Amino acid sequence: MKTNLFLSLFVVLFVVCMAGISQPSQTPPDPSPKPDEQQLPKAMHSAMKELPLITVGREAGQLIGRDNRALQAAVDYIAALGGGTVAIGPGEYLMYDSLHMRSNVAVRGSKGKTILRKADGAVSPLALDGDFGEQQITVEEPNGFAVGSGVTIWDDRSGGFHTTVARITGRNGNTFSIDKPLMADCMVHNKAKAGTVFPVVSGYHIEGARIENVIIEGNKEFNVHLNGCRGAGIFLYRGFGTFIQGCEVQNYNGDGISFQQSNDVTVLGCVSQSNAFLGIHPGSGSQRPSVRNCIARNNGTDGLFLCWRVRHGLFKDNILEGNGRYGISIGHKDSDNLICGNQIRVNHQDGIFFRNETLPMAAHRNRLEENIIENNGEGEEVAGIRIRGQTNDLVLKNNIIRDTREGEAQKQTVGIRIEEQVGRITLSGNRIQAKRIIDDQRTPQLTQSPSVRPDGGD
Repeated sequence: MKTNLFLSLFVVLFVVCMAGISQPSQTPPDPSPKPDEQQLPKAMHSAMKELPLITVGREAGQLIGRDNRALQAAVDYIAALGGGTVAIGPGEYLMYDSLHMRSNVAVRGSKGKTILRKADGAVSPLALDGDFGEQQITVEEPNGFAVGSGVTIWDDRSGGFHTTVARITGRNGNTFSIDKPLMADCMVHNKAKAGTVFPVVSGYHIEGARIENVIIEGNKEFNVHLNGCRGAGIFLYRGFGTFIQGCEVQNYNGDGISFQQSNDVTVLGCVSQSNAFLGIHPGSGSQRPSVRNCIARNNGTDGLFLCWRVRHGLFKDNILEGNGRYGISIGHKDSDNLICGNQIRVNHQDGIFFRNETLPMAAHRNRLEENIIENNGEGEEVAGIRIRGQTNDLVLKNNIIRDTREGEAQKQTVGIRIEEQVGRITLSGNRIQAKRIIDDQRTPQLTQSPSVRPDGGD
């Protein structure tokens, strides 16, 4: 009896001890860094799963407001925390100044419902010359100019990057201080003016920003023109690595989307339509852009304009239609790009246009593959693809070039026009339907590839 009792107690103690040893819940957690954990490139901590978030709305949200001030407050709050997300609720927000993007901040609208509308603009001649570097202007008619508003200053000789876009920071009567120095002399005798025009969304000297699911209403009927070197519905200047997705830009008195000196920008699934000038405008040395699944339609000039030094870009699966000049224009040092899978149609002039550049500045080594180029030209005969200048080493492969309109409505009468100074061109597998398949104006003419096929034939 004593032996059995002793054995029973021993078994119980053994089981209890073993249970205590094997209980995983009592094992202290191991907080040591995992093998794949690394610090961020520009911070002394690893990536966090939860980042700052703030909501903005007209009626509900952590910030309530109906114009750019509420949106800007949210962006600046998130930026001060190192980055995160600003979620903008549905409705229309009136923009008296740009929404100034900050590094590592994502701005997300409600798809199809968040509208940023450019306020009606004012414009006035300058009453005094605006001198280069000066940070104030004096206007003849101050109505419509207000502290906190965006403003642009220019004259007949200070276009392009010499135009100044700034914010009004103070006022003495007709004189207004601005937050940036004038980029050029703006002289009264050169018809100097100031106007409350600006990009609706802008990003200057930033990196890693995101703009998603917002509609930009440019209100072009009530605003003067702003050139694409300094403005657009969405505008970047040195906005490195910015990601623009699911946005619509319409009716802006200038370009729809423009990014200048901004490497590694992605524009994905956006619509740029009915803007006064260019649809999508990468330029001024913007390297490695990616423009995919976008629509640029019914813009005043070109659907897609590669400005200067746009290199190593991808332009894929876009629709470029109904624009007032070219579907795609490419030229000054715009080399080594892939333009593929696009539909380029019903533009008023040539479908794809290579600008007239000398050998050092021409658009060399670009590849045009699997594009559909059709029904371009209005009022005069044009080419599906027109190549000018001393352009070399282009590859045109597996493109469909045609005009499906009937009779005199057909204006895209030339498939590919190669002008006198053009160098080496490789043509392969293209299907061309036109009155003139290849218009090769070079002397002596280079032999054409036998794989160029009219009307899809062998």
